Amino acid sequence: MPFLLVFSSVTPLEVSDTLLAIWFMATAVWTAATYIDPYFGKAEVIEKFSPIGAEVARWAAWSVYWWFQGLIFTGIWVIGHECGHGAFSENQWVNDIIGFVTHTPLWTPFFSWRISHHRHHSNHASMERDEVYVPKTRSDLGIAPEKEEFEALNWDELFGDTPIYTLYMLLRQQFLAFPAYLLWNVSGQKHYPKWTNHFDPNSILFTKSQRGIVMISNAGIAFMIWAVWKSCQVFGAADTLQVLRLPVAPVIMITYLHHTDPIMPHYRGKEWNFQRGAAATVDRPFLGWQGRFFLHDVAHFHVIHHFFPKMPFYHGPEGTEYLKAFIGEHYNYSEAPVFKALWDNYNECQFVEDDGDVIFYRNKEGKAIRRPTDPYYLGKPPKKEKVQ
Repeated sequence: MPFLLVFSSVTPLEVSDTLLAIWFMATAVWTAATYIDPYFGKAEVIEKFSPIGAEVARWAAWSVYWWFQGLIFTGIWVIGHECGHGAFSENQWVNDIIGFVTHTPLWTPFFSWRISHHRHHSNHASMERDEVYVPKTRSDLGIAPEKEEFEALNWDELFGDTPIYTLYMLLRQQFLAFPAYLLWNVSGQKHYPKWTNHFDPNSILFTKSQRGIVMISNAGIAFMIWAVWKSCQVFGAADTLQVLRLPVAPVIMITYLHHTDPIMPHYRGKEWNFQRGAAATVDRPFLGWQGRFFLHDVAHFHVIHHFFPKMPFYHGPEGTEYLKAFIGEHYNYSEAPVFKALWDNYNECQFVEDDGDVIFYRNKEGKAIRRPTDPYYLGKPPKKEKVQ
């Protein structure tokens, strides 16, 4: 098998080089941020740009900082993600320590997340067993079954939101979806108990033997809460939040676009298998060179990651070429600009049907871009024509 060519992990030297490079970038950006307010507060700068101009320029500089801060922090999160898969080092202790140290400051309970994330990879695109980005069904949204054409549903009444409200809901999803998933299982399995979350050691997500590492994750998040509270006391809440704002917002956008698209199927029952689930993801040229440099190719080469989760990220380009040759038309790739894709997919991927073993997202008009062949359409076999 050609895929065996791409299996290897980083050496200890490469581990240290990677961490030093990330630390250097984060420190450089943080240091640059400390000059923003003092510079634009100088009398000569205010005189040159005018008070309003200096204030606009100050906020523009902070916006640039937040953009690159988000990219760098997301890149750090990706390293923790690699550790969660055991792909960063051949030494499990190295993976555990680096994963915990990188994820905890970014508000991710590393060991708890790792457990559910492994289950997500093992069951991706299964309506019954996947852990995250599980589509809402028609009945989940309280939408009546389709009737005859002359009794068509009023889709505008069901989904007729204004673009402004849709934008608000999209932004809310992008900024709050990940903490909502960790805290309340939002977008997770609907059949889990009501208070399922990643912080309760007795949660259905974990086994008894995993409770200890869940508590370690909780201790890390508790330390972060204390550290931020202490920073607010020493430096002030405004300065603390200004520096730490939106640390990993791109993670939500990346993962949403990986797993949500009207062209990709979800499966029920016996129609699901690991290969079908792994292929139900899509590669995207996320943010061009910035995505490749800061995010370690995590968005550009995600399909291969679902087939081989323990493959190090830097083998993504090579592995993807082998995968494309092997699975052919079943490989999904989209060149759509990511912000346009985000808007389009948010509107096109509203729900799936309650019936059928191979299903696709439907949009705000109840229409799907794709449908399975007749034997799998709503779980019904094709009708046989009567012989005259």
